[in-house]
Amino acid sequence: MSGNVSSPGATVVSRVLAVLYAFDNGHRRLGVTELARRADLPVPTVHRLLRELVAGEALTRDSGGRYVIGRRLWDVGMLAPEQTELQQVASPFLSDIHAATRATVHLAVRDGTEVLYLDRLSGRASVPVVSRAGSRLPLHATGVGKVLLAHAPAQLREDYLTMEMRRPTVHTVTHPERLRRQLAVVRREGYATTEDEMTLGACSIAVPIARAASGSGEQEVVAALGIVVPTLKRERTRLLTALQVAARGIGRSLP
Repeated sequence: MSGNVSSPGATVVSRVLAVLYAFDNGHRRLGVTELARRADLPVPTVHRLLRELVAGEALTRDSGGRYVIGRRLWDVGMLAPEQTELQQVASPFLSDIHAATRATVHLAVRDGTEVLYLDRLSGRASVPVVSRAGSRLPLHATGVGKVLLAHAPAQLREDYLTMEMRRPTVHTVTHPERLRRQLAVVRREGYATTEDEMTLGACSIAVPIARAASGSGEQEVVAALGIVVPTLKRERTRLLTALQVAARGIGRSLP
C-alpha cells in the first residue's frame, strides 16, 4: 500500500501515484472500494482520478467493471533504458528461435524475487502458458526463473530459500535443500529445466544471457531466455543448442 497520502498537503500527483501503486502482482484487477482502501484515499477522490486515468488510457476496465493497468502505461514502463535496450537487441534472436522451433519463447529478467517477462512469442503447440509480456511469476517455478535465481547474488538466493514459496502445481519444487541443489546444477551445467512446475502439461528449458561486467571483464547474467514445450524428452538437445546460440548472440550485442 502507498501509505497515507490523503492529508490536505497531498498533491494530485501523489494521489495518482497512490492509485497506480495499489496494483501489484497479487492485485491486478481492483474495484473502486479496494483501490480506495489500498491507496488510502477517499472513494470520491479515487472515482475522479479513475475517470482521468481511463480517459488517458493508463487504466482500463474489464468486463466486470474492475480496473486494470492499461497498455499505454505498460508502453511507458518499457521505455526504461535497460529493458528497452535488452528487448530491442534480443528481438531478432527471439524471432529466429521462434521460427526454428515453433515453440513459445520467453525473454525475462529478475525483478526482486520475481521473474519479469519482457517479451513472449507464442508457439503453435497447445501448451498451457500463463506468462505474458509484463507479467511476473515465481522464480522457483519457471525455467527462466531458476536460471535467474541460480545466478542471483548469494545472499538474495539464501534469503529466497527461507521464504514461503508458492506451489502452483504438485510438481513445483519448494523444498529449500532440493531447490538449492537444483540451482547448483543450473550454475554448473548452464541451463535449467522444469516439468509441470508452473502449469500442468508445460515443460521449459532456459539459459542465461550474460555480458561483460563494466570494469571487471567478468560475465554477469542480465536476463534469461527460455522455451516452453509440451515435452523435453525428444528435442532437449536441439532446443538447448538454439537457446545457447541465441543467448551468446544477444550477450555479444548488448552495449
